[in-house]
Amino acid sequence: MKNNILVDRPREIALKVLYDVNVNNAYSNISLKNALNTSDLSAIDRAFITQLVYGVVRNKSRIDWIISKFSKTPIKKISPWVQNILRLGIYQIVFLDKVPKSAAVNESVKLGKKYGHHKIGGYINGVLRHIIRANSGDLMPERNDEIKYLSIIYSHPKWLVKKYIEDFGPIAAKEILEKNNLSPDITIRTNTLKISREELMELLSQEGFEVKKGKWCAEAIIVHNISNIEDSPSFKKGLFQIQDQSSMLVAHILNPLEDQLVIDTCAAPGGKTTHIAQIMKNTGKVIARDIYQHKLTIVKKNVERLGITNIQLEDFDALKIDEKLFNKADRVLVDAPCSGLGIIRRKPDLKWNKNPEDIASIREMQIKILQNASNYVKKDGFLVYSTCTINPEENQDIIEGFLDSNSSFKLLPIEAIADPMKTHEEIQKGYLQIFPHVDDIDGFFICRMQRI
Repeated sequence: MKNNILVDRPREIALKVLYDVNVNNAYSNISLKNALNTSDLSAIDRAFITQLVYGVVRNKSRIDWIISKFSKTPIKKISPWVQNILRLGIYQIVFLDKVPKSAAVNESVKLGKKYGHHKIGGYINGVLRHIIRANSGDLMPERNDEIKYLSIIYSHPKWLVKKYIEDFGPIAAKEILEKNNLSPDITIRTNTLKISREELMELLSQEGFEVKKGKWCAEAIIVHNISNIEDSPSFKKGLFQIQDQSSMLVAHILNPLEDQLVIDTCAAPGGKTTHIAQIMKNTGKVIARDIYQHKLTIVKKNVERLGITNIQLEDFDALKIDEKLFNKADRVLVDAPCSGLGIIRRKPDLKWNKNPEDIASIREMQIKILQNASNYVKKDGFLVYSTCTINPEENQDIIEGFLDSNSSFKLLPIEAIADPMKTHEEIQKGYLQIFPHVDDIDGFFICRMQRI
């Protein structure tokens, strides 16, 4: 790396994050957050960096296909730094109308000179200018293989495209692929222990945020012109928690009552746990467990910031059984580890980091955790199983198998707590499947059962 070359700082930060993600297998959301938190940046620069990082990750296979077509050097022989510089440049040229193409090329060349050898600038310049001169048809693959075509155009692995088509049909599959590449809303949950939604919306407006009410949950606020909302005074005072509306629905469907005992078997990072405690108005007890101590530390920070006093944090592996809690809990939540296929909009690298074998191993874990947790539910108590995936194998299939082997549990109909839920007829059966392309919130599965 040559330190004497001046480059555009936001693009350089985006490049470093992409290198971390694509070379070191870092999570894009975590690497990006770390980069933004350690840099003194304007709101505009933060937004641009975020757009660049997520844009490249979301459209990676389409961008790499373009590189392969316009570069004489095979992509596998291009150094990782230069690969990611080309990805950044192509994303700006092909996907961003507001960025001047000349700026995209010139800044990419500068980055190449800083992070590559002295002749690499000419190579980058040639590839990018060749792409600019190409007509739109040259930037699209042929449609002689539908799975391959959709995989490239929507930048999803072929196995996942095929699975979506098999599970949901070709029309819905295409809608899911399109939706997965769009940015999701940022939603926050009002901490009603401290403030009402209306009061919080007024405060956030005064802090400069553009806000509107969420449709699915009475505590939900959608924030549009977000930069780093965790730096806001309202966040630091514990007036809200960042949480999608799908995730908020879990606690409402669990329906904990004041003074009850609730067990959250897989609690980190704590959004649902603290929501449960909030609904219980700081009464009773919520036993919040997770296998990872560092994740419990994150939960603890949120608990303290939100002013919650009825949560008991415990380091415990949900794959193990705790006999002392048999038949003790009024409510048990299994927010199971899953493939995350419902939150690809929020974590786009998930689609590149999963494979069919992962789903098979995750299913085994889900079955075991649900079976263990069912022992803790007292008679007439509720057991809720939730995931952030749209994959039937991890959702409906898990529940059907559980009920077939556990006659002491039955599905319990779910009340519609908001108008959008009324269109989901499956709530009468006791479960709710949310799809991003239909409901415009994260893809979630939530099922409620009762011990009889």
